[in-house]
Amino acid sequence: MKLIACLILSLALASTAAAGLDDYKDLAMPAAPARTPGDGKLTVTFAGVATLLFDDGETAIMTDGFFSRPNSGIMNRGAISPDDKEITRALQHLGVSKLAVVIPVHSHFDHAMDTAIVAQKTGAVVAGSESTANIARGAGLPESRIRVAAIGETMKFGRFNVTFLHSAHLPIGYAPGTIDAPLRPPVKASDYQQGEAYTLLIEHGGKTILVQGSAGFVPGELAGRKADVAYLGIGGLGSRDEAYKEGYWRELVTASGAKRVVPIHWDNFYKSLDEPLAPAEGFDRSMQYIVARAKQDGVDVRLPVAWVTVDPFFGL
Repeated sequence: MKLIACLILSLALASTAAAGLDDYKDLAMPAAPARTPGDGKLTVTFAGVATLLFDDGETAIMTDGFFSRPNSGIMNRGAISPDDKEITRALQHLGVSKLAVVIPVHSHFDHAMDTAIVAQKTGAVVAGSESTANIARGAGLPESRIRVAAIGETMKFGRFNVTFLHSAHLPIGYAPGTIDAPLRPPVKASDYQQGEAYTLLIEHGGKTILVQGSAGFVPGELAGRKADVAYLGIGGLGSRDEAYKEGYWRELVTASGAKRVVPIHWDNFYKSLDEPLAPAEGFDRSMQYIVARAKQDGVDVRLPVAWVTVDPFFGL
């Protein structure tokens, strides 16, 4: 398994020069050592956008679970729906057959569209906003497997403690409302309204990972909260002015005291996962800011490679 992960890493890095990732190949996160049964060590696997698999060998949880990635042609035809084959293939690629929970960071299609189908295939519950709950209801998931998270609530799954904090989306004005009834696809992409947005704090074994799926923030929300590693959405960040970027860094990284930043939500999510991840427009501007700002504060930056399972705390 380790050999396969290293091969995937090598192929991904070799194929990304044209896609604009080559300048950051030295930041790639190395594959974790092979797991020893019962060691309880936490690993994380990135699968594009803000989909992250957290696994300690006994319990596995996932953010978002977005794999369908409808291309621009499908989007232009006006209606989208989860792609069962793509979801199945991605879960197989991740080696996932069972999850405790799937948690969308908000309810836009590129985060929550596939969540209920992932839950159906893995036995997971879906946890998130009332909008996310209505996506799950529209897919036929029973109420017993839907949990609406209150702001500040902590949910326990095995040795994971997941705290839901109030957050914000990058202010682009796209589908900012709520989903107020069960949503049954095919529907327009914009029918996946944002709903509540969360910053997640995932604590395991005395260490904490912060997950911020979009480059938005709520001032003061992380006061008194700490994290060791921050997975930060950077899509669109580079196009913002310096005051906004500084606010984002201050409210997520400085406030939490994170020692490492791992950028996510930087890839072109209209491209199939059959292809190597390619950065979306503005990737370089976002990364240049993150790398420079991290250097000022002595924060480590690591870029995740899709499908490669890592120790998020290595070297810290």
